[in-house]
Amino acid sequence: MRHRYRRRKRKRRLLKFSFFLVLMMGSCIAVLLIASFLLGPPSLERPQNTIYYSNTEEVIGEEYGSEKRYWVPLAEIDDRLEQATVFTEDQHFYDHFGFDFKRLVGAIWKDIKTMSLKEGASTITQQYARNLFLTHEKTWQRKLYEAFYTIRLEMFYDKDELLEGYLNTIYYGHGAYGIEAASKYFFDKSAADLSWAEAAMLAGIPKGPSHYSPFHNLDNAKDRQELILSNLHENNVIDDIEYETALNEELSFSEDRDIANKSVAPYFQDVVVKELQELLDVNIEDIRSGGYQVYTTLDLKQQQAMEQASEAIDADSEIQVGAMAMDPDTGGVTALLGGRDYEDSSFNRVTQAKRMPGSAFKPFLYYTALENGMTPATTLMSKPTTFELADGKSYQPSNYNDYYANQPITMAQAMALSDNIFAVKTNLYVTPERFVRTAKNKFKFNSELEPVASLALGTEVVTMQEMVTGYSMIANGGLDVEGHTITKVTDAYGEVLYDREQEQSDDKGWNPFSEQEDNQVLQKEYTYILADMMKGMFEEELNGYMSVTGASIADKLTHEYAGKSGTTNVDNWMMGFTPALTAGVWVGYDDNREIVKVNDQQYAKEVWANFMESAHEDLPEEHIVKPDNVVEASIDLNTGFLASDECGQTHTMLFVQGTEPTKYCTAHLDEYEHPEEFDEMIPEDRLLENWWEWMWTGEDEQ
Repeated sequence: MRHRYRRRKRKRRLLKFSFFLVLMMGSCIAVLLIASFLLGPPSLERPQNTIYYSNTEEVIGEEYGSEKRYWVPLAEIDDRLEQATVFTEDQHFYDHFGFDFKRLVGAIWKDIKTMSLKEGASTITQQYARNLFLTHEKTWQRKLYEAFYTIRLEMFYDKDELLEGYLNTIYYGHGAYGIEAASKYFFDKSAADLSWAEAAMLAGIPKGPSHYSPFHNLDNAKDRQELILSNLHENNVIDDIEYETALNEELSFSEDRDIANKSVAPYFQDVVVKELQELLDVNIEDIRSGGYQVYTTLDLKQQQAMEQASEAIDADSEIQVGAMAMDPDTGGVTALLGGRDYEDSSFNRVTQAKRMPGSAFKPFLYYTALENGMTPATTLMSKPTTFELADGKSYQPSNYNDYYANQPITMAQAMALSDNIFAVKTNLYVTPERFVRTAKNKFKFNSELEPVASLALGTEVVTMQEMVTGYSMIANGGLDVEGHTITKVTDAYGEVLYDREQEQSDDKGWNPFSEQEDNQVLQKEYTYILADMMKGMFEEELNGYMSVTGASIADKLTHEYAGKSGTTNVDNWMMGFTPALTAGVWVGYDDNREIVKVNDQQYAKEVWANFMESAHEDLPEEHIVKPDNVVEASIDLNTGFLASDECGQTHTMLFVQGTEPTKYCTAHLDEYEHPEEFDEMIPEDRLLENWWEWMWTGEDEQ
């Protein structure tokens, strides 16, 4: 009797305890649910790789932090991989509310009996919660937190969002986080293109990456793959044929085993990173782990062409190269080479180096001259000249190899032959101060430019980036152009953070009729005339006291180009364009050594010519429309007058209507006993006031 009483008492006590336990558990669950609801949805943001794309949306590189990650939408992950993962990790994923209670109770009971936490029955949601918010230590506290975050995830996100997040954050070993990184690492392909055999192999790895990686233990990996395939077959996910095919498929593993795509155009990518920092106002660490999708202006074919063109430089030479190409209409940088070997030196000689451009700077001077009354037919004496400057100092420039015409030459021929005396006289006529204002305010040079006589010969230092931008304005007819490498930026989920086209539209307001006028910086007619003069460096009919400066590469060119070369003791430049593409090449030594070898002096032109010819194979032929007020005239090169039948060397030049010569050549300079008599042949409408006399005689005062 007493025994039965004690037994009933024990039962009552057990029932009370059970009731209390259930009440406590219910209360805890209620508190968890209320707290989860009040706290709202937990953030799903995780550090992701920032990926860079070319102008055709091909991946060219990436930035990553300590973990290499790619984020891909669920729609871009192969269904085979999704099903293999769900049926392996959490078969009832779409049916439960974050917990598989049958598996959970069994795991808890085993943990209690063994007083350990070895048993796992984690659902996909629980694993995702752990990946997002917790460490992988095995403690009761961590498991409670895991339950709390699991409830919050299930409460606020649907199953597809949770599966997408899980597949993009789970660890597959070898530094690969997420299915896309793993797929690239193991099979060198996207997660969108997996076979059943590949999907099963990948689905088996997260259980123990060091144990089931085929690169660590192929036998273990194959055993687990077969187990997964068998499970899929038994659950009628795959049929008999698919099962047998997958079992017998010989897997083709990646050989280079590199998660990251091989970096393309590393110098270009450095410029992209700097531009991205400015656009989004973020630091480099934010970029590396921000998961940005960055769409750039890089043209892969042009980049390859530029790199191949640079191979003309002797491999054993220490000379360096900087090259850049730009779409003159948009300002998009299509190719960039900041040096010969990024691994050896990441210093970017396009954006970071400042060098003297030499005569490549003259087009900006001659544009200034055209705006201030000179024309392609304006003639100035080419002979050794000493200029006495206003500060009392003298300046005595010289021509290449001390060659001079020792007679007047036209601006068009001076451009083609790169006559330095003509350029300095022109600079002193327009005034160096005005020249500097034009270079800075119209051609967008930011570098310091001293208003000195020698500026005409490019003695101030500038960047290749500035030079290409300035030449692009000549190429596009005088429109404003802003060099850039980024067209659009999105976050890891596709939300647009920056769209260049949209930004420009918002800044200007929508007005398709006035857009071009708003962008017109240079006067159309003078820009068109200047571009035409710049074709002269390749036109041997302009040969005079020496050959045109582009003669050495003219026979390589199959398109009509405009350009200008520049040479100093330590720098060689070649700049040029068509309406479709602008490109510049600089060659020199980083330590400013003098360039003495003949081959070294030709590299800039050779690299430029090879690149432009290759790049234009894929570009449409474009022409700038000639302004209505620009007219043509055949000019005698010896006098600058309209050519007559008696004239010898003539050339067709362009003029703003009303500024072309009005008199015809009636005699040649060598028929005159005294060259001074030539002054009498200068038509009054082309005299540059009283300045002309000292220009003619070389009695130099300013």
